[in-house]
Amino acid sequence: MRRLLVALSLCAPLTVAAQSAAPLPIPGRSVVTTTLGIVAASQPLAAQAGVQILAQGGNAIDAAIAANATIGLMEPTGNGVGGDLFAIIYDAKTGRLHGINASGWAASGLSAELLRTKGMTGMPQRGVYSVTVPGAVAGWHAMRERFGTLPFATILAPALYYAEQGFPLTEVIAGGWRRSQTFLASHPNSAETFLPGGKAPGAGEVFRNPALASTLRRIAERGRDGYYTGPTAQAIVDILRENGGTMTLADLAEYQPEWIAPISTTYRGWTVHELPPNGQGIAALMMLDLMEQFPLRDWGFHSLDAMHVMIEAKKLAYADMLRYVGDPRFGRIPVTQMLDKAQAAVRAKQIDMTKAACLVTPREFTSISETKGSDTIYLTVIDAAGNIVSLIQSNYSGFGSGLVPKGAGFMLQNRGGLFTLEAGKINTLAPRKRPLHTIIPAFMEKDGTRIGFGIMGGWNQSQAHAQFVSNIADHGMSIQQALEAGRFTKESFDGCELDIEGSVPQSTRDALAARGHTLKVAPARSGTFGFGQAVMSNAQGVHFGASEPRHDGAAIPQPAPVGPLKR
Repeated sequence: MRRLLVALSLCAPLTVAAQSAAPLPIPGRSVVTTTLGIVAASQPLAAQAGVQILAQGGNAIDAAIAANATIGLMEPTGNGVGGDLFAIIYDAKTGRLHGINASGWAASGLSAELLRTKGMTGMPQRGVYSVTVPGAVAGWHAMRERFGTLPFATILAPALYYAEQGFPLTEVIAGGWRRSQTFLASHPNSAETFLPGGKAPGAGEVFRNPALASTLRRIAERGRDGYYTGPTAQAIVDILRENGGTMTLADLAEYQPEWIAPISTTYRGWTVHELPPNGQGIAALMMLDLMEQFPLRDWGFHSLDAMHVMIEAKKLAYADMLRYVGDPRFGRIPVTQMLDKAQAAVRAKQIDMTKAACLVTPREFTSISETKGSDTIYLTVIDAAGNIVSLIQSNYSGFGSGLVPKGAGFMLQNRGGLFTLEAGKINTLAPRKRPLHTIIPAFMEKDGTRIGFGIMGGWNQSQAHAQFVSNIADHGMSIQQALEAGRFTKESFDGCELDIEGSVPQSTRDALAARGHTLKVAPARSGTFGFGQAVMSNAQGVHFGASEPRHDGAAIPQPAPVGPLKR
C-alpha cells in the first residue's frame, strides 16, 4: 500500500507539480493577541490614542474616531479633516454590519460644461476644481451619534494634545512629506501650515499645528456644526472663492453622509463584505468571483498559475468597475449583475492560461481618466465586546488639492479629480454629485471568525483586498502573514505592465514574463503596494491585530484596567 501511494504521488498532475509554489512567508512581526481591544493604524501614536479612548471606557467607534483625528494631524500626507471617509461597523450586540459613506459632493455650480468652457478637456488633478466637500467630520459625527458612547471633547483630546504640544515624525511619513515640499511651497497657506521654517520636517523632528487644534476644538464643542458652519466653513469657502471656485456655505451646511448596506460575495466559505458604489470595493468582489473558478489552493502560494489568474481577474473586474461605477443617485449601477456568480463563471473563461491579455473590455448589461492617487490611511479597531470598525480616510493624492483654508491647519482634498468631463457617463462631473472613489474598507467572516481589514493605495486597493482574502482562504495564513505576503499591483487599466514585489520568487516572475506580463520589480517596504492593517476575533472571544511593516504602523492592544491593589 505504501509503494502504491508513492507511485500515485509521482503520477500527480504535472500542472500542480510544476507550479513551484513558494513557502508561506515568515512574518517579520507576530500577531498581537488579547481578549481586550486592539487599535491598528499606520502611526503608533495614533493607534495609541485610540487605545487610550478604549481604556477610558469608549467603544470601537469612539476609538476609531480618536485614532483618525490623531492620524489626520500626524499623517497629513494621506488624510485629515479636509478629506473623505468610509467605514464598515460590526455591531457585536446585534451581529449586524453597517456601512457609512462619508464622501463629499461637488460644489454647486461646478459642472463638466463649466470646465469645458474654460478650455479643459480632462478633470484637473489639483487646485480649486479638484475640491469636493470634505466628508470626514460629518462621518465622525454620524458614527458617534449612532454608535458612540463618549463626547467629542473626550474623543478628540489626544489629537488636540499633539496638535498643541507637538509630536515627532515617523520615517515613512517624513519621506512622503519631504517629497511634497515643492508642492507645499506653491501656496502661502500650505507653506505656513506644513513647512515650518521653510522646509518639510524630518523623521524625529517635532511638528506642531496650532491652527488645526483650533479647528478640532470647534468640532469638540459643536460636533459637525463646528466644521460645516461658522469660521471653518467660511474659511473653506473663502479659499475656494479666491481661486475661482463655486462652493457655497450651503454646500457645506447641507452635506450629509449616507448609511448604506455593505455588499458581499462568498469565497471558499468566507463571506467578504465591501461597500457599494460610488466606491471601487465591488471590483474586489468581482475579482474573487473570478478567482474562485480556479484551484488557487492546489496550485500554491505565489505559483505561476495562481498569480496569472489573479492578475487577469484584476483586469476583467476593473474594466467593469470603470464602466459602471459612479454616484448611484445619478444613474443606475448594475450591482446585482456585476456580482452574479453564474456570469462570473462565464467571464472567467476569458482568462487565457497561456498568455496575458493586454486589453480587456467591460461586460455589457441591458472612461474615466487613469489617474493615480495612493495617499490614504486605513485603520481598524476591535473592542473588548467584539465590536469592529474598519475605516479608511483620504485626501486622495499627496496632501490633496494644494489649498489650505486660512488659519484652519488642514489641506482640502482633491477627490474631484476622479470625475470625468466626458458627457453622459455615470461619473461625469455635476453639481452635488459624488465621484467614483478609490478608498474602501473591508470585512470578512466565517464560522464565528470575523476580520476587519483594509489596504490603502489608490487603484491598488481592490486588487490588494482580493490577494489578502486569498492568502487567508486559499493558503491558511494568519492576518499578519496575509498583510506581509508579497503582492502585485496594476495601476493602469490597459496594457500588460504591472508592479510586483521582489519577495515573489524569481522563478514565478520569470514565468509570468514568459506569458507576456511586463514586470517592474519593487523592493521591500515600497509604498507601491499600499499599507494595511487588520483585526480579528474568533469564536472563543480572542482578539488579534496586525499591522504590516511597509509603513510606520503598529497594532496596539488595550491595557488591563489597573487600580489600587486590594488588601
